Amino acid sequence: MVKLRSAVAGLGLAALLAGTAALHVNASAQGVSVESGKRKVRLKVEPEYPDLARQLNFRGKVRIEATVAADGHVISTKVLGGNPLLANASVAALEKWRFEPAAAESVEDFDFVFGAR
Repeated sequence: MVKLRSAVAGLGLAALLAGTAALHVNASAQGVSVESGKRKVRLKVEPEYPDLARQLNFRGKVRIEATVAADGHVISTKVLGGNPLLANASVAALEKWRFEPAAAESVEDFDFVFGAR
């Protein structure tokens, strides 16, 4: 009975976290590709594929808008779409990125793709 409850709870959690990501049985290890905007990236930190997402074989794309300061660090981020579980990992990584300096701050859009291999 306890195993059944755990299984049902796990499936409920999977459905809740699925969001816009698809649940695929054949999902592979993290394959992250990023499409950057106009500013050149000096330091790129790859997001960590969350353990729960890996266990549930989540694949998905996360789109994030980032405001980059003139000196090249990320001031703020806004998730434009994607699974919340994958989005948190993407935001955490993007906040560590550094860009080439510019005359003024800029707003850039980035796509992180998980499980693309």
